[in-house]
Amino acid sequence: MLLSTAYFPPVSWFAALASEFTLSASEDGVSLFPVHIEACEHYVKQTWRNRCTILSANGPLSLSFPVVHDGEDSIAGVRVDYSVPWVAKTEKAVESAYDSSPFFEYYRDGIFGILESRPQTLWELNLSLIRYFVERMGLPVRLVPTEEFTAPGACPGADHRYDITPKRPDTILASLGLEKPYYQVFASKFGFTPNLSIMDLLFNMGPESILYIKNL
Repeated sequence: MLLSTAYFPPVSWFAALASEFTLSASEDGVSLFPVHIEACEHYVKQTWRNRCTILSANGPLSLSFPVVHDGEDSIAGVRVDYSVPWVAKTEKAVESAYDSSPFFEYYRDGIFGILESRPQTLWELNLSLIRYFVERMGLPVRLVPTEEFTAPGACPGADHRYDITPKRPDTILASLGLEKPYYQVFASKFGFTPNLSIMDLLFNMGPESILYIKNL
């Protein structure tokens, strides 16, 4: 399994990740399944690498953060730009959207704490957030950064680096039989909105999020 890095990834990103493991216990606890995250690609604009979508009172809302290249093409070297107050704006938007969700108070401080710690690079920020959701959802995976770039089509396992994109709907949820609604705060206003940021699933479903993406 090979995935691109992502900022508050969509539900389909985590569904793809979860498709790689089975919930099996060992004497040492839960076995960890390795999932590779691309660390050697060039930065790609207008992707989930620095943006996400949440559901606000006015409908789907895109959130993003600015980056600085400084001549650095590798995704692992792209810096986050904190010269504009995007952290405060993001926290305000997330709180406005999910303050009344069932589990917002359980996860708010952990998520906002990562943003406020101001990781230097896009890679560090995204990986910290992904690890947070992996741990809170109880996903038995080990995130492994790649050490070299593998060309598209040459990956021996499933390669989802370029098919999970905001530019077009992906088919991952459909292929895994996960096109099903869960509780959303504004569903009565907009109907169910699929494949939002994993924040939407966790804030609304809490510990049951893993049951959703594993279809249990």
